[in-house]
Amino acid sequence: MKRPLWRLLWNSRREAAFDVCLVIGLHLLGRVLSNLYPTDTPTEVYDWVGGLWLNDLIQHGLDLALLLRRRFPVALMTVVTAVSLAQVLLIEFGPGPLLAINQSDDPWLPGITPWYVYAAVVYTQGRTWQFFSWDLIAIVSVLAVRPWDQPSGDAIVAGVLWTVFPALLGLYVAARRRLVQALRERAERAEREQDLLAEQARAEERARLAAEMHDVVTHRVSLMVLQAGALGVAANDPEIRRAAEELRTSGCQALEELRDLVGVLRRGTADEEARAEAPLTEVPDLTDLIGQSEAVGVPVDFAVEGDPAQVSAAVGRTAYRVVQEALTNVHKHAFGARVSVRVVHSDDRLRLVVRNTAPPGRADADLATSGSGSGLLGLQQRVELVGGSLYAAATSEGGFEVDVILPAYVPTEEAVVDG
Repeated sequence: MKRPLWRLLWNSRREAAFDVCLVIGLHLLGRVLSNLYPTDTPTEVYDWVGGLWLNDLIQHGLDLALLLRRRFPVALMTVVTAVSLAQVLLIEFGPGPLLAINQSDDPWLPGITPWYVYAAVVYTQGRTWQFFSWDLIAIVSVLAVRPWDQPSGDAIVAGVLWTVFPALLGLYVAARRRLVQALRERAERAEREQDLLAEQARAEERARLAAEMHDVVTHRVSLMVLQAGALGVAANDPEIRRAAEELRTSGCQALEELRDLVGVLRRGTADEEARAEAPLTEVPDLTDLIGQSEAVGVPVDFAVEGDPAQVSAAVGRTAYRVVQEALTNVHKHAFGARVSVRVVHSDDRLRLVVRNTAPPGRADADLATSGSGSGLLGLQQRVELVGGSLYAAATSEGGFEVDVILPAYVPTEEAVVDG
């Protein structure tokens, strides 16, 4: 994207607006003061340059150059110093002043000098350039006070106000800016440290939960699977053997899901080696879920977009649970509404959108109040566990929408170890 031209001179629109208004205001102020306090130097003094046109050119040029003060403070201070030195030399040894002055109390400097002194102190970067800027300010200060000319007290006061005061003000502003910047950096550093501590605490808690799940839940489910297998072998009744086999199969599936979940809880930062070696699978078939919903009277419009890609097992199971939970909520709260399920595949992510229309009637009270009421919360936690995002909200037509984006790949500690 092309950088705006105003960005070459300012960091923000606020700075640009301030400087433009400043230049316009100073120009108008100069015009007013020149009318209220006209120069007491005879105009014949400026005949050596053809009149006051050179004065006007220099003054207007310095006014416009003030727009560059934030980016080129040293260069502008050098120009002001050169003009001031030329003014003094032409008055003392030349044909006459370069700029219009009141000989009684003027500091013999361009009227815009205080702003350039202030800018040189506040905006100069680098120690070498700062020292050079202070040398220029010292020269201008001496030229303003004119110690060799026995100036009046008014001239000395005007010279100090023209140079020393803006320099001191610049020192204060620069010191305040450095203090504010230091405090801001300290606050940002403390915030980053707080985030790191919170992330470390979450990682430790996840590791603790993973250890408990591995030691307790996995052990108990493994015993159930073994006992179901033994029951299937020992039983003579075919119905008992079939039920035992179904129980063993369900237990094995539960063990796989627990294994993936424990791996997700223990996983670290994904790297290319883990990405290459981790086993991938297809997204579980959602046809059965769709068929079950249609069988109970909930029509579902199912669509798959993109080329089906391989995903991590944990992601595939999470996708299945998302659709399952969304359809369950439709059965409970919007029975009879039309439902659309859209699965969008891409190279690095999987998107699921389940949307239903407004229900044709009131939901069954007993069915709507069944369950714990935390289905979406649990679903959101499960989606975030694998690094995804969930959006669930009512639609403007009175229906409901669940929109989930899942990463195609989630590394697990078990996947890396098996690789």
